[in-house]
Amino acid sequence: MTKPIFVINGPNLNRLGKREPEIYGTTTLAEVEAMCRQAAGERPLRFHQSNIEGEIINWIHEAIDEGAGIIINPAAFTFTSIAILDALKMFPGPIIELHISNIHKREAYYHNSFVSKVATAVIAGLGPKGYPTAVQAMENLQDS
Repeated sequence: MTKPIFVINGPNLNRLGKREPEIYGTTTLAEVEAMCRQAAGERPLRFHQSNIEGEIINWIHEAIDEGAGIIINPAAFTFTSIAILDALKMFPGPIIELHISNIHKREAYYHNSFVSKVATAVIAGLGPKGYPTAVQAMENLQDS
């Protein structure tokens, strides 16, 4: 059986569609998950969201043992979590860091990503459509 792609979402992403739609749009996280599953086709995909840092780390640990790749939108933890960085450092496969908005066009405190230091690739600013793009890119990363 093919190993799954892990799609891991951080804090406040459960509020997509309602939270600051002028920045994040009106697409819900459930709709994002459906887009990811459609893009994955037959490839297994594990889709998670948590507002709790430790849960995110546990899913990364699970991916270390069982996953083919990680697509992670750590949200605010991008800029604060050394613990998530340390967990991602242990992952042997491709990691795609994903952001709905272009973090580099935003306030300065959004510019220093800890996750970028270990990410294979970064997708930012494509809105919710960045997710299926990341799933397709993950397939290409695994083929190379």
